[in-house]
Amino acid sequence: MPYTPAEAFPLIAAIDIGSNSIHMVLARVDQGEIRLLDRLGEKVQLAAGLDEQRNLDEAAMTRGLDCLRRYAQLIHGLPQGAVRIVATNALREARNRAVFIRRAEELLGHQVELVSGREEARLIYLGVSHSLPDAEGKRLVVDIGGGSTEFIIGERFDSLLRESQQMGCVSYSKRYFGDGKLSLARYAQAYTAARLELMSFEQAVRKLGWSEAVGSSGSIRAISQALAAGGQGNGEITPAGLAWLKRKLLKCDSLAELAIDGVKADRQSILPAGLAILEATFDALGIDSMSHTEGALREGVLYDMIGRQSHEDVRERTLSALMERYHVDLEQAARVETKALSILAQVAEPWGLNDEWHRELLSWGAKVHEIGMDIAHYHYHKHGAYILEHADLAGFARIDQQMLALLVRGHRRNIPVDRFAEFGEEGERLVRLCILLRFAILFHHIRGTQEMPEVTFHAGPRSLEAVFPAGWLEANPLTQADIEAEAQWLARVGYKLGGR
Repeated sequence: MPYTPAEAFPLIAAIDIGSNSIHMVLARVDQGEIRLLDRLGEKVQLAAGLDEQRNLDEAAMTRGLDCLRRYAQLIHGLPQGAVRIVATNALREARNRAVFIRRAEELLGHQVELVSGREEARLIYLGVSHSLPDAEGKRLVVDIGGGSTEFIIGERFDSLLRESQQMGCVSYSKRYFGDGKLSLARYAQAYTAARLELMSFEQAVRKLGWSEAVGSSGSIRAISQALAAGGQGNGEITPAGLAWLKRKLLKCDSLAELAIDGVKADRQSILPAGLAILEATFDALGIDSMSHTEGALREGVLYDMIGRQSHEDVRERTLSALMERYHVDLEQAARVETKALSILAQVAEPWGLNDEWHRELLSWGAKVHEIGMDIAHYHYHKHGAYILEHADLAGFARIDQQMLALLVRGHRRNIPVDRFAEFGEEGERLVRLCILLRFAILFHHIRGTQEMPEVTFHAGPRSLEAVFPAGWLEANPLTQADIEAEAQWLARVGYKLGGR
């Protein structure tokens, strides 16, 4: 039987030779899931080394090759096919790219693949789509690189529209702020140039439409971090936020003066160019808000290597891999999940748990509530919560990960209400989800060796009552004792639990 790439190469790597930075990711294929082991990135600004004849100067080549020499040590010994190296806009533009590519291949021992702008866009979208929840509706992805900007509209894991334009934070910085001076007029030139680039396809993008906009590049991350550091929301990018940051930038007369909070020192000088491109993009496409994700080209290359393009929720894949890795009792997890969701169906209305995310979170919590047992039985709920909060869980937003960790943390013994309160209005709903999970676990204390009865649940504002068949509780004293003990725990957080 022929091997799939995942079976043949349990250790894989991707290198992205970009116009601003060179990135590398090293990963293990574990339980059919990509598990990142190392992520490296260095700003070498190849695009800054392109002269008027579009030749890459020796200084830029040296910066790039020195970086690749360091990366070569990490991939030494990996077989052909386990490493994929892609080069993007700077080398697409360089007339002497063959010289750089030949020297890079000698260093790395693997082929360097020059990808087109559209192919780059496809791989970016693949990386982004595997790092976000598999939601219904179209998604607009924007990636501002050093020499080009990619625009993709896709649905789930398929890209429907892919565009790549010759504008980037390094090339525009060199063109419009090359002498280090910063002014409204220079910014306006960069903005106008970007709007002109966008005119060729902005109507097609608007016509196709999308339900969410996501940015996947270092420039967009820097803008998001600058807005968060400046108190302009929680990192979400909006037109108002862009206007605020623009005013802040233009208070400086030179790039050397820039010291924007939240932005790394080596990205300060190219921030105005990136901001001009993003502002033009917002205006041309009518974007109201944009979030940022870490998934990008190199992650897309990894997924492309192993052929991971199936239409399934990346979060479900992530949790399945986690359950297998921590040797979860799958039958018990399924029993608890089924019972928890059946209770939810009965109390969702009075307890205000009607949103789909309530059902998802409860389902996830039931599946992984025992992962901490693989570390130790003592305080296993705390071990599980720590894993869920701090692990790299592909597809999960940070806040979802924190909520899931808290649900697992509170599924036995004391419920840390102060931690739940940190989620504001949703905190009380999370407590209620936690109570449902606790009861489902209690209900299946005897693991599948006993036929369990149908139970009816009634919920009040601060109460939950379980109605068993007549005489069942008296005939099953362990469950009755469990309910009595649980009632004492819930009384501490102001809830009354009854069973009859």
